[in-house]
Amino acid sequence: MLAAAPPPKRPRRSAPPQLVRRTVRGMTRARLITPAELDDLIRDAAPLTVLDVRWRLDRPDGRSDYEAGHVPTAVYVSLDDELAAHGAPEDGRHPLPEIADLQTAARRWGIDRGHSVVVYDDWQTFGAARAWWVLTDAGVSDVRVLDGGLQAWRDAGLPLESGPVHAARGDVALTPGHLARLDIDEAAALPATGILFDVRAPERYRGDVEPMDPRAGHIPGAVNAPTGGNVDDHGRFRSPDELRARYEALGVTGDTTVGVSCGSGVSAAQAAFALSLAGIDAALYGGSWSQWSNHPDRPVATGDQP
Repeated sequence: MLAAAPPPKRPRRSAPPQLVRRTVRGMTRARLITPAELDDLIRDAAPLTVLDVRWRLDRPDGRSDYEAGHVPTAVYVSLDDELAAHGAPEDGRHPLPEIADLQTAARRWGIDRGHSVVVYDDWQTFGAARAWWVLTDAGVSDVRVLDGGLQAWRDAGLPLESGPVHAARGDVALTPGHLARLDIDEAAALPATGILFDVRAPERYRGDVEPMDPRAGHIPGAVNAPTGGNVDDHGRFRSPDELRARYEALGVTGDTTVGVSCGSGVSAAQAAFALSLAGIDAALYGGSWSQWSNHPDRPVATGDQP
């Protein structure tokens, strides 16, 4: 299907005080790492934890692919079981994990206090970006995304290991709240004063199809900005200038309060990462459409306009 044309630029608006407070505190800039840079760190035995977060919408368990071949030293992370909680449908499909559960998992992965973390996947940087967001929000200060993912590593001719990696237990201490997030009421209110991006495919945004959730359409006022526009044909992120130009064309100005939403808070993390590369802070609506569509009292918009 043809993608919907982007909406015209919106006038500059100021966000309500509560959303400003939730959006500007303690934001951390996104960081990429190239395959060559990661290879050097691994060879130098740098204080580093590498996480393989392979996940796909139609195949969420990536463990077998991981064990068949992964970046050396990488530990497998289950997005569904370790980067998400399990709640009622009204909470969405991938609620953010409880901090105690996340800390237990992060120590099992081998993350130590003050150490760097590199995350990667093999599908649109969705799993890696979710790990980046969750760990950064929990206070891990240096989380980098492998640009281009596992395919870029392979294209560089770098070696793979097979089988599981069991890391020595780490000692990282996590605290929540280092990144901004939106709850369902704040997501509903944001389009009146800022911009809420719905980063799903245009056909899901319009409500033509809905393969996952109870109702089709989008949050009224949300602007469609599919995640595919953040990366090039090789799955590498576009430059900060290109990303900034993209989001400025969609209405972002210097003082715009920005939120991101998707199906269940996974691909929206990729958009939050891309916006951060562009120097734009964005609050994540973790419940996203899977939460919104499970609340019958919430209105639904359809079509290609907000």
